[in-house]
Amino acid sequence: MRIDAVTIFPEIFNVLDVSLLGKARESGLIDFTAHNLRDFTSDAHRTVDDSPYGGGAGMVMMAEPWALALESIRSSVATESTEDDDAAPAPVLIIPTPSGHVFNQKLARALAPEEHLVFACGRYEGIDERVYEWAAPRFRVLPVSLGDYVLNGGEVAVLAMIEAIGRLIPGVVGNPESLVEESHEDGLLEYPVYTKPSTWRELEVPEVLLSGNHGKIARFRRETQLRRTAKRRPELILDIDPASTNRKDRDLLWHAGFMIEDGRFVPKPESMAE
Repeated sequence: MRIDAVTIFPEIFNVLDVSLLGKARESGLIDFTAHNLRDFTSDAHRTVDDSPYGGGAGMVMMAEPWALALESIRSSVATESTEDDDAAPAPVLIIPTPSGHVFNQKLARALAPEEHLVFACGRYEGIDERVYEWAAPRFRVLPVSLGDYVLNGGEVAVLAMIEAIGRLIPGVVGNPESLVEESHEDGLLEYPVYTKPSTWRELEVPEVLLSGNHGKIARFRRETQLRRTAKRRPELILDIDPASTNRKDRDLLWHAGFMIEDGRFVPKPESMAE
């Protein structure tokens, strides 16, 4: 996968040189380049922002440096592939913004097979909205939000997305089986994990995990997933297909405060609370 990030702080992305993503870059599984937006300015001060039309606090990132930066990346794709900019495959342009689609594991999986991702790291009050419109014929534009909060800029959000997407690329994670049972892969939070010693500061590992009975262990893990999800992220239970659960699952969720209505899980009315 080729990944480009446009930013005014390219040094932030040095962290991608370490850990699994660093190894993936060394082995050629991921080709990452950080581009300095200020390199695409034309004035002595390398200005990338100006005051917003209509008034208001803060500054807005100007459209022209973004267009030049993105044109440069788009042209390099055409040069490497077809020598024809119009025939080159359209990269996905991901723009971190609090007003975007929520980034989650499902979206990470959808993006992992892509050949080319471009991230636009905005700052200040954001990027001139016309950049979205201008980029649409040249990229597959995807505004994305990391969550319901605001960061100083898009770089931290992009680092999180690159890690979430990159580790799903075949060969990046040494044992692909470790990806299967993680939080959110099946719509639930991951079950708790333990390691040696079995007794630590008078706290014990659950006995079932020491039993060697794989059936009981699987059931224990399933039940702890359901309980943890119901307690910490109850909204995720609402997205579970009841057909994917068995009687024990449904009994557990009933006691956790959920019932099946019209073919889906819903919270039990307060009058039915135990």
